[in-house]
Amino acid sequence: MTSDIQREALAVLAQVCALSPDVRLGQLFAHLGFLGEAHVGKGLGYIEDDELIAVLYRHRAELLARSQGEPNQPLQPTGAAMSVSGSSTQVQAAPAAER
Repeated sequence: MTSDIQREALAVLAQVCALSPDVRLGQLFAHLGFLGEAHVGKGLGYIEDDELIAVLYRHRAELLARSQGEPNQPLQPTGAAMSVSGSSTQVQAAPAAER
């Protein structure tokens, strides 16, 4: 039997799919796994249903903001450029020994 929390997660997953029609389902699951690791510290196989819903809602909000042309909100107050997954998009300078 599917619990209410699982039905909610599936409903939000359907909304995320609708907001990203060019993304294959496997790609979306992989992306959700990365987001789970970045935001909850757990891989997709270990994340609790309520934590997954939080990740899904956060990702849905980011997709909605992007589709409405709103600027991305910074994920960290440091001012560093961040991707949706929470990883830095800034190019790191090579160590002096490699230059």
